[in-house]
Amino acid sequence: MMASNGGLPAGNPIAVISPQFCAPYPVEFAIAKKITIFIQGNYDVFQVRSNNMFKVRGTPTICQRRRVLFDAAGVPLVSLQQKVCSAHNRWEVYRGDSSHTSDLLFSVKKSSILQLRTSLHVFLASNTAEKVCDFKIKGNNWDEFAVYQGNSDNMIAQMHKKHPARSVFIGDDTYSITVDQNVDYAFIAALCLVLNEIDTNDDDD
Repeated sequence: MMASNGGLPAGNPIAVISPQFCAPYPVEFAIAKKITIFIQGNYDVFQVRSNNMFKVRGTPTICQRRRVLFDAAGVPLVSLQQKVCSAHNRWEVYRGDSSHTSDLLFSVKKSSILQLRTSLHVFLASNTAEKVCDFKIKGNNWDEFAVYQGNSDNMIAQMHKKHPARSVFIGDDTYSITVDQNVDYAFIAALCLVLNEIDTNDDDD
């Protein structure tokens, strides 16, 4: 795999959140948004016929959306926070339950303000220049998306959004996800969550 500016060396496991989430085989799982009345942004992340891998809880805030991704034991892995007044709908992802600049892992934003198809750029915290993205998410149509390493065609994960009527899971938004071997599947789960939040925000506008 190719590496971009500030990215990861070719051939190495792609570990952004933690190498413990890099499996030596492809990983398949689903993300389902839970229907709640008072708190938005709760999700379950799980493998079919298996227990939950992660949980996501929305944190009530006045001015911005904030989500926290927990592992199966309830330990916070990353927090996802929408940047206020961002024309490109930027989200920042921090280690643990933090929002300190020193704990920033990566950020995600729309590649352009106006889009016919979803196109998101992902920048690692070390890539401060942000001239070339470290990862990108591209929508092939309205419900199929792919994650690529750098500004290349090296696909590392695929996401498919299921419509509620066709989904076997309870929730408004459900994604089935396939992650390549040696790719951090917690990182891909976080990207999918940001993707859904950005799409939801666009639908609300």
